Amino acid sequence: MKLPPMIRDDLSNKLVHLVRGATFDEAFVKFTNILTEAQLRGGTGYIRGEYHCVCFTETPISKLGYVLASPDVAKMRYRPLGIMVDKKWLFEQGGRPVIYQPNTDYEKLPEELRYRHVRLELDSQATHIDLTWEREWRVKIGTLPLPVDKTTVILPTRRWRDALADLHADDVRSQVRQIGKDAAPSVMPYPWHIIVLEDLGIPIPDPT
Repeated sequence: MKLPPMIRDDLSNKLVHLVRGATFDEAFVKFTNILTEAQLRGGTGYIRGEYHCVCFTETPISKLGYVLASPDVAKMRYRPLGIMVDKKWLFEQGGRPVIYQPNTDYEKLPEELRYRHVRLELDSQATHIDLTWEREWRVKIGTLPLPVDKTTVILPTRRWRDALADLHADDVRSQVRQIGKDAAPSVMPYPWHIIVLEDLGIPIPDPT
């Protein structure tokens, strides 16, 4: 007998990739490139062994405002811009939860699992490292294509949603000028589904 899923507000069937940047504008440029290319590029930052991975958090979207307000997040320069995908879909692409453990346990992992290692040290104040709040998932891949039907775009406020819509409108106008007015009906409408954090009651300051 299949049991119904547990209803808990700290669990989600979605995963979120947050964009980093020294400034919001820098992050927004990266973000628009992600949408233009319809893919996420793997990186090696904070990954022992220099494995190329795309990283996500399992934190539910309803809790994301609290995560973004964390001082640890500020130090890592996460911005309230993200890509959300189905957990089941990412699992099918090879995505898995990371393994939080001391560095001394890294060599105990078989090589094919070492990309999932994240350092966790709770022995003393001097070496206290605890990133379990990130609830991280990784997929070891150079580039991760983003199917439109599996992807949701996360934006901080309606103003930034409108900014994306304006960019798309400019692109449409450019296509019409190049192709001709007769081709206008063939121009694709804005393809991405969008969630705006402020509409969820999450107190995200409007970036400037």
